[in-house]
Amino acid sequence: MRIAVVKERAADETRVAATPDTVKKIVALGHVIVIETGAGSNASFPDDQFKAAGAEIAQDAGAAIKGADLLLKVRSPEADELAALPKGTGVVALMNPYGQKAAVEGYAKQGVAALAMEFVPRITRAQSMDALSSQSNLAGYRAVIEAAHLYGRGFPMMMTAAGTVAAAKVFIMGAGVAGLQAIATARRLGAIVTATDVRPAAKEQVASLGAKFVAVEDDEFKQAETAAGYAKAMSAEYQAKQAALVAEHIAKQDIVVTTALIPGRAAPVLVTEAMVMAMKPGSVVIDLAVSQGGNCPLSKPDVVVDTANGVKVAGFSNLPARLAADSSSLYARNLLALLPLLTDKDTKAFAPAWDDEIIKGAMLTKDGAVIHPAFAPQAATAA
Repeated sequence: MRIAVVKERAADETRVAATPDTVKKIVALGHVIVIETGAGSNASFPDDQFKAAGAEIAQDAGAAIKGADLLLKVRSPEADELAALPKGTGVVALMNPYGQKAAVEGYAKQGVAALAMEFVPRITRAQSMDALSSQSNLAGYRAVIEAAHLYGRGFPMMMTAAGTVAAAKVFIMGAGVAGLQAIATARRLGAIVTATDVRPAAKEQVASLGAKFVAVEDDEFKQAETAAGYAKAMSAEYQAKQAALVAEHIAKQDIVVTTALIPGRAAPVLVTEAMVMAMKPGSVVIDLAVSQGGNCPLSKPDVVVDTANGVKVAGFSNLPARLAADSSSLYARNLLALLPLLTDKDTKAFAPAWDDEIIKGAMLTKDGAVIHPAFAPQAATAA
């Protein structure tokens, strides 16, 4: 199989879909891999490292894609990249399908087999392929680092001859992968950390990291988790009770990090404008959900908003790209783990295991048709 990796086109994207380490393993599996020149430069992986690992270096994206059986990317393909792919070619990326539904139709029209890494099922067998978790983990870490920079004060309590510096109070909203890493990072930096989540299982996880759990723990709270492990949308009554508790708590915090996302839906509002206005001058809000509308109505993508009362509200739309080397390494390993399900064991040709639950869960298009049930026409879904 001939595999292509190209340089990401998005202005804020520094990651790459392969590393010298994964290239070496892919070549050892009997595949040919072609890397566009400069594809890994922003992630500190120069061309000579890819070449030493066994990759071919192409002068541009067109040359890399030409003759490819499979295109590996971080972000969804651009129009010209897609147009260069012949029918039957595989494309694997973080496709953002809910945010780019028209693009899904475009993949079908082009006749490519498009697989969204976001849709890899969260089952034990697919843990090594779970790109959402690998990237969210780094995003949670980086969110706290960004918060510390904007806060401009120390995180730990420091006792000196000149007096004592109080520890920062950090509140993490949403205790999924990103939230748990944010808790762990803030704790390592010495902050007093509290956290909230609507999923009951999160309480024990938060406590295990040394943080205090904050939530209205009624009957609805005890049933607020889907079978897939995501948070359910809560009733208006519960949201009102939780908002009152959170508002009182946020007013005492120095830093708030919000991480709440529901796949395919706008991000829920967790921190209102009134809550921000109740915070102390110098406080910081980091909104990780800004790309889906934001958990705070004051946040704007990739902008630090200075409020009238001296609070900084920052929305980072692509935090993993601020850790390009590490995030690329983890994502490339996710792709490497997926590769056997896309390959014929004997011929090494591109041949997805269509009956495998992982491929079924993540594949968007096949043979010129949209096949994922979330996007396929009703008639096709019924059939």
